[in-house]
Amino acid sequence: MAKTLIAYFSHTGENYFGGAIKNITKGNTEVVAEFAQKATGGTLFKIETVKNYPVNYKECCDVAQAEGRAGERPQLKGALLNIAEYDTIVLGYPCWWGTMPQALFTFLESADFSKKKILPFCTHEGSGMGRSEGDIKKLCPTADVAKGLAINGSACGRAEASVKSWLSANGL
Repeated sequence: MAKTLIAYFSHTGENYFGGAIKNITKGNTEVVAEFAQKATGGTLFKIETVKNYPVNYKECCDVAQAEGRAGERPQLKGALLNIAEYDTIVLGYPCWWGTMPQALFTFLESADFSKKKILPFCTHEGSGMGRSEGDIKKLCPTADVAKGLAINGSACGRAEASVKSWLSANGL
């Protein structure tokens, strides 16, 4: 029986919502990941870094930009799951500076994703998937990387039907 993993990185605190900064207690990507888990019954796994990102929006953006420019690989918190047990990886993240957060690079470099189907989704406020799909393909060249789903962060609470439809179109 095929097993699905929903692995995601999400940021709480100040977030940009269509022109304004709002404080949120649950990250947009986490909301969408929970919709994916509900639709698939898959295993939910939160990717967390040892060092917390700033709650302040501008400070978080500055840290994320510096990490990206330096190609940093933030250390992840806790043990990773055995990726070999899963056939499909639903991979969620916010779009930061045109791609996924550097923590996702760490995650994807930490295991063998050969012959896995990766379904990427991101939350954003106007940048869409950015170059993240290409970055995933470079990091996991022997995986089957599907076309991603970009969800406007300020609309993620209303995206359950879109998530379910996208997953269904990808065989889940």
